[in-house]
Amino acid sequence: SASGLHLRYGGTRALDDVSLRLTPGVTGLLGPNGAGKTTLLRVLATAVPADRGSFTVLGHDPGSSRGRQEVRRSLGYLPQSPGFHPDFSAFEFVDYVAILKELTDRTARHREVRRVLEEVDLGDVRGQRIKRLSGGMRQRVALAAALVGDPGFLVLDEPTVGLDPEQRMRFRELIAQAGEGRTVFLSTHQTEDVAMLCHRVLVMARGRILFE
Repeated sequence: SASGLHLRYGGTRALDDVSLRLTPGVTGLLGPNGAGKTTLLRVLATAVPADRGSFTVLGHDPGSSRGRQEVRRSLGYLPQSPGFHPDFSAFEFVDYVAILKELTDRTARHREVRRVLEEVDLGDVRGQRIKRLSGGMRQRVALAAALVGDPGFLVLDEPTVGLDPEQRMRFRELIAQAGEGRTVFLSTHQTEDVAMLCHRVLVMARGRILFE
C-alpha cells in the first residue's frame, strides 16, 4: 500500500499524490507514455526514493535501511530495459541475481536458478550466452531473474514491449502463472495486455491515478 507519493524531476511533477493498495493477483497500470508509470514502479521497487509519502511492501517499510533490505528480499523487479552482461549465459545471469538476493548456499541456489529457468521455458538454453538469444528469450531471462527466490511482490515495467504477437502471448501466460499466489503490478500502454491478464487496472496520467 502507498499513501501520498510525490516526486519531481526538475520542473516535472512525475508523481502527484499517488495512493494505492494492491492485493494478490495481477494489477495493471495503464496510461500513455509520460504518465508516470515507470516512476511509480521504480519507487515501489526501491530503485528511487519519493520526495514525500510512504509505502509498505508485505508489511515492510522501506523508510529505514533494514526495512528497505526486507522489501528487496521480498520483491522481484523487471525494469523496462533490463541490463545484461552479453557474455553471461542465461544461467550465469540469473545466478548472479540470486547471489545479489542473498541466496548463499551454492547447491540450493543453483537448484533455484534451474527452477525459474524451467518455469520460463529456458531450461534447454540455460548455457547459451545472452547475446545469442532472441529478444523474446532475453525478456524471459529477465523474468526468471525477477522470479528467483520466489518473491511475494513482482513489479513488471512494460514486460511485453518489443515482443512479436506470438512472444507476447507466451509472455502473458507466464505472467498469469506468476500472479497465482503473489501480488503482481505491471505497467503497460497495451490495453490488450490488461484485458487478457489483469484482475484490476489503475489508469494513470500526468502523475496521478485517475480511476480504478
